[in-house]
Amino acid sequence: MIGISKLYCGTVEPSDVLRYGARSKDLPSHLLQFAADKKPVVVWNCTRRCNLRCVHCYSHSADRNYPGELTTQEAEAFIEDIAAFGAPVILFSGGEPLMRPDLFDLIARATKAGLRAVISTNGTLIEPEVAERLKEFGLSYVGVSLDGMRETNDKFRGREGAFDHALAGIRNCRQAGIKVGLRFTINKRNAADVGDIFTLLRDEDIPRVCFYHLVYAGRGTALMKEDLDHEQTRRVVDLIIDRTAELHAQGLPKEVLTVDNHADGPYLYLRMLREGNPRAQQVWELLQMNQGNSSGNGIGCVSWDGSVHPDQFWRHVSLGNVKERPFSQVWTDLSNPLLARLKDKRPYVTGRCATCRFLNVCGGNFRVRAEAATGDLWAPDPACYLSDEEIARQAAEVQP
Repeated sequence: MIGISKLYCGTVEPSDVLRYGARSKDLPSHLLQFAADKKPVVVWNCTRRCNLRCVHCYSHSADRNYPGELTTQEAEAFIEDIAAFGAPVILFSGGEPLMRPDLFDLIARATKAGLRAVISTNGTLIEPEVAERLKEFGLSYVGVSLDGMRETNDKFRGREGAFDHALAGIRNCRQAGIKVGLRFTINKRNAADVGDIFTLLRDEDIPRVCFYHLVYAGRGTALMKEDLDHEQTRRVVDLIIDRTAELHAQGLPKEVLTVDNHADGPYLYLRMLREGNPRAQQVWELLQMNQGNSSGNGIGCVSWDGSVHPDQFWRHVSLGNVKERPFSQVWTDLSNPLLARLKDKRPYVTGRCATCRFLNVCGGNFRVRAEAATGDLWAPDPACYLSDEEIARQAAEVQP
């Protein structure tokens, strides 16, 4: 997760992080990505069921019941365990989490245990009374997936009217006083809509957006050929930076992040150097705190059936199951060779990753994407769009 607005517009400085001791439990949510201890944000796919059928869904969800989902009692035990373990955030995801009947009670359980509770939703089920209940039960944030404007989004979602229902859900959240933001997965089908998303942020007074780079998992694997090429990615990232700065200059600052491609951090830093931006060194310090990709370390996932994964895209790898062992035990059991290596990927990545001068701030990027594209877990991530010249180490180099 790269905070474009934080880094480029200077809304965060290294001293802001150090003031809290860089501890995940103490940091406010907007600084959490810079935590030093990397206690995991836990994504819980609390149900697989979904009322939509999105073309890039990593969980292959459909509108039907799935057997084996955690019971309320099992879910409560899981929530209490990760809270005691020190996880700062639980993200209720799916499928569509609002289709889980006991969701509100579990949100209340999480907040009572000291967790920050957030939700990732398609937004179509957030009627006014639902938004009020989410507020009442202590939810901190609602992330609504919009993968383009009306026509584009509805094609992605497989249902006409999905955009309008999601927009209504966003408005209902704002009316109820819940912080709400957008989630947008970039690919060739919707890249042309990125600029319009910024217009939507402005017109609807939406405070936050996360732009996700495509990860080849679930139904998203079929979209691999529709991922942007490197030049297209650079243009889109530049557009995101430009539009973020534009709104900031207009006195309409938005929290803008990019997710799932940590090449964005070095790319932003190199751009700031080219522009002679005096904040480039501070941005470098913040990127070092960020540490890049955190699969298996600063982010983890638990599926609807209790399986523990290094992140939400590793469906083919289970590290254990919370029905059998607490998450805290699974997550710290380094007898699992994959988990042990994911805690620090740097000694294991190969090719251009191994000699990249930005390895410490990228963290080796997305291993699951490298595996899906090449069959080799430790090969370079094919979505890294930095050139060989940009990543090459310079003689007697102290800073990158």
